[in-house]
Amino acid sequence: MNKAAFEEYLALEKKYSPHTLTAYLNDLNEFQNFATAQEIDNIDDISYSIIRHWIVTLSESGITPRSINRKIASLKAYYRFLRKIGAINNNPLTKHHALKTSKSVQIPFSVKEVDDAIRVAEEGEGFEAIRDKLILELFYSTGIRRAELINIKMSDIDFSSKLLKVLGKRNKERFVPLIPAVVETIKQYIDQRKKLEIVEEEFLFLTAKGKRMYAELVYLTVKRYFDKVSEKTKTSPHILRHSFATHLLNEGANINAVKELLGHTSLAATQIYTHTGIARLKEVYAQAHPRNKKN
Repeated sequence: MNKAAFEEYLALEKKYSPHTLTAYLNDLNEFQNFATAQEIDNIDDISYSIIRHWIVTLSESGITPRSINRKIASLKAYYRFLRKIGAINNNPLTKHHALKTSKSVQIPFSVKEVDDAIRVAEEGEGFEAIRDKLILELFYSTGIRRAELINIKMSDIDFSSKLLKVLGKRNKERFVPLIPAVVETIKQYIDQRKKLEIVEEEFLFLTAKGKRMYAELVYLTVKRYFDKVSEKTKTSPHILRHSFATHLLNEGANINAVKELLGHTSLAATQIYTHTGIARLKEVYAQAHPRNKKN
């Protein structure tokens, strides 16, 4: 199995993030364990029927079609890599079609919910309170991803230009503007940060012990505040990113500009945030169109 070479390929050539890299390798290991249980020692030379058997097994165990598709995407990447290096002649997944999935609509937070969550953070005192407030404000005012927030370095903040350098997927850099209120919160946070016994100096966001923030803590931080002010079932950093994009589009922002702010490579990825805007347009249309008023 060429797993080590595949890992190096994803990290160095494809420039995948550590989180994405771990997900790919976990999926690959899971399939290898399944193949071993079927008395197949080398998954580099395998038939589609075995992969199909794995798909059926996953489905019967309650794994959602969306999750199964992600696992198969990891396998596809592996077999494409093997073809690339000449380790195999045929890709067993060439004719595979993804499972059908139901589209789940992610409901953004309202402006009031965002304001209320930030207000709750403001009621706290000390380092963690101002840090949490900054996390909420940055997510909502810039639309950055959770991994991007964790990776922000002190040197990425340009106070004079009010810009934040963001390291996105595949190490692609972009700059996002910082509104004055967020710049002020950053300064307040840095003042509190100086009082810590700092372990990892270069990163902006730290734990109370001076260590770099980690993904689970960021997730729990956002969830804790929004669970207090919102009845939505999903209260995650991604919903804040979703809210950022939706609110901008609802206020008339150009979709290409929003695409650049989000760090999307294609416009199609940004268009998923327009569903609430379309609902609003329908409402306006129903209220204003002369023919509709006659009914």
